[in-house]
Order: sequence, then C-alpha cells, then structure tokens
Amino acid sequence: MSPDPFSLQGRRIAVTGANTGIGQGIAIAVAEAGGAVVGIGRSAMDETAARVEAAGGAFTPCLVDLSDIAAGTGALERIAADAPLDGLVNNAGIIRRADSIDFSEADWDAVMDVNLKSVFFLSQAFARSCLSAGRPGRIVNIASLLSFQGGIRVPAYTAAKHGVAGVTRILANEWAARGINVNAIAPGYIETNNTVALRADPDRSRAILERIPAGRWGVAEDIGAATVFLLAEASRYVHGTVLPVDGGWLAR
Repeated sequence: MSPDPFSLQGRRIAVTGANTGIGQGIAIAVAEAGGAVVGIGRSAMDETAARVEAAGGAFTPCLVDLSDIAAGTGALERIAADAPLDGLVNNAGIIRRADSIDFSEADWDAVMDVNLKSVFFLSQAFARSCLSAGRPGRIVNIASLLSFQGGIRVPAYTAAKHGVAGVTRILANEWAARGINVNAIAPGYIETNNTVALRADPDRSRAILERIPAGRWGVAEDIGAATVFLLAEASRYVHGTVLPVDGGWLAR
C-alpha cells in the first residue's frame, strides 16, 4: 500500500454532474486529495473549476447531455483517449415529482436515462478503457437513501436508485478480480440546492432533524470525503458496497 493510502496524487478522476451540490463537493475533495478532475455534464462548471483550482487541483470541463447515452459514452471515450482515467464518479441525476397514479412515461424515461442508464453505460465505457490498457480503476456511483426506502411521489427516482445499487453489485462481481473496484455512496439529507425548500419548511426540517442521530443536515464535503476513500488505495479490498453517508438516518 502507498505511504498515504488516502491520497489521489497523480490520479485523474471524471465526475459527472460536477456543476453544483454534491458533484461540486466531490470535485473539490478530489482536488484536495491531490487528484485532477474532469467534470462531465450539461451545465457550465465555472464555479467548480475556480474552487478546484483554488484547492490546488486541475479541472477540465466536458459539456455533454448525459441523457444522450451515445454522446455521454463518446465523450468519456475521448477523455480517456486524451489521458488515462483512474476513476469515474457517476453523480449526475435528475428528479421528477408526481403522484404515482399520474406519473408520465416521458418523466419516467427522462429520469431512468440519466439516473440509471447513463450510470451503466458510462461505467462500461470506463471499464473498457481500463481493461484494454491493463490499468486498475475505481467507479463510485451516487445512490440514495431511496436505494433502500420507497419515498413518496418520486417513483422513477426510487426505481432508478434501487437500480444503481444493483448495477453497483453486478459490476463489482464481474470486475473486482480484473482490477476495477465498483462501489456506491447513498447520501442522506444534504444541504444542496435540491433541499432548499425542505430546509426552509420549519415543520419538515424539524421532522427530518429529529430522525437524524447526528442532529444535523449533511454537507457536500461529507460525501466528498467518503468518495475520496472509495477512489483511494485505502479501499482496495472494498467491492460492491453501498455506503450510507446519512448521519445515521437508516439506523433509526
């Protein structure tokens, strides 16, 4: 094992959905651990680039709509051809809310394409680049508490995140002996743009906090630190796990 098993020095990591929130936190954490970041997504990542560079890291943006699977995998293949990739973090995701009785096929397909289909095919493209070059690799998928629970009014999101857990396990089964670690993180309630409304609602926020043993909402840095562990040499014997980073929510 290396002198610092938690270092990402010299490693190049692709992070999808790195423009804000959890993805941005992961990109910054990778940079702070010594890694270079390639941000993949459809939105501008200028703020993330500035914060990564302020942390002493290098940031390369790649603008692509990950709902277009061919475009997404093509972009990843070009990134890997430019310089070897050591890790892939599948963080990009969308959510559509409606009662299950009213949920549309269009919303179902949109969520599945980004949250599950792209996870599998980007992982496949990354693994092919590693295996063809005889290089080890790390994949970290961002799952959810809804990989374990049902939720309300988010049927496609829940189905997709259950699928992310399953994809994580099958890819670990197939690729662990070939030098590719595949794991996932299930974030709890995190302070991001997606949770502003929840945190602004005194009743909902209080109910959530009362269930979290840690007594606070998580922050993007909490997910970033766990992701660095799963990308680093320290987790070399960790395969197929879905790690909750939830302040103890699932323990209640």
